Amino acid sequence: MLKKTNFYNKIVFLKYYFIFAKIFKMVKIGKYNNLRIVKEVDFGLYLDGGEEYGEILLPIRYVSPTFKVDDVIEVFIYFDSEDRIIATTEMPITTVGEFALLKVLSVNKIGVFLDWGLPKDVLVPFREQKKTMEVGKYYFVYLYVDDKTNRIVASSKLDKFLSKDIAEYEENEEVDIFVTNKTDIGYKAIVNNTYWGLLFNNEVFKPLDRGLRTKAYIKQIRDDGKIDISLEKPGFEKIEGLAKEILNSINANNGFISINDKSSPQEIYQMFGISKKNFKKAVGTLYKLRKIKIEKNGIRLGIKN
Repeated sequence: MLKKTNFYNKIVFLKYYFIFAKIFKMVKIGKYNNLRIVKEVDFGLYLDGGEEYGEILLPIRYVSPTFKVDDVIEVFIYFDSEDRIIATTEMPITTVGEFALLKVLSVNKIGVFLDWGLPKDVLVPFREQKKTMEVGKYYFVYLYVDDKTNRIVASSKLDKFLSKDIAEYEENEEVDIFVTNKTDIGYKAIVNNTYWGLLFNNEVFKPLDRGLRTKAYIKQIRDDGKIDISLEKPGFEKIEGLAKEILNSINANNGFISINDKSSPQEIYQMFGISKKNFKKAVGTLYKLRKIKIEKNGIRLGIKN
């Protein structure tokens, strides 16, 4: 009985192993894929696209002399101007499932076309425009594969693709942000490609470019689910790092910097990229340790260095 059970378990394991192996081998449209070269032809290479797509052409202009049959290479998969599935080694500005700031190149009867860095432009159907999009202007969009046509399209209706659930981040947790638009109270940003977040004006000390991607930190998640974020990591751990950075800067400038706790927030941010509040805390730490002297026109190394 035991042997039969073990045999049955092996059959079940192999069944699900092959199912999952097949899933993970599936070609992902609008994404980077690692595909095996199956044959070489005069006009390029054919790659193994699995049962669903068969052999996928990598045109000759993208073929490296080092490529050979049975090599597994990384390529981007999309549809060309004739709607044929095709591979490229070029890198688009963005991929499916991501947000991006893209420029409108043209308009026709079905929508507008955006430059995403590949020969075939990406379509925003008229129904997916939050507002009328104009040639030459840049817009924030989300790329996805349309269920009906299986084609890559974009939408400027960003809210459709962001989570309405309450985020479960920890305070001070590091996140990736994508800055979108400036508001009266600060900058809206997409957090970890999933949620809206807000950087308040009084914590931003220089203009932020639309489309900026950078690291940030969770300040708090409000009761209504809105996320407040900061470009600086709060807490003493950050102050310790800032204190060391300030001390290194003083050392690198012959023991003196022409900035102190009376300097403007803009001057401090320009030199260290931090708020005046955190700068003063870090300087206070160094002063208590007698590592610096605070003078009228700057900060000088102290006696314990």
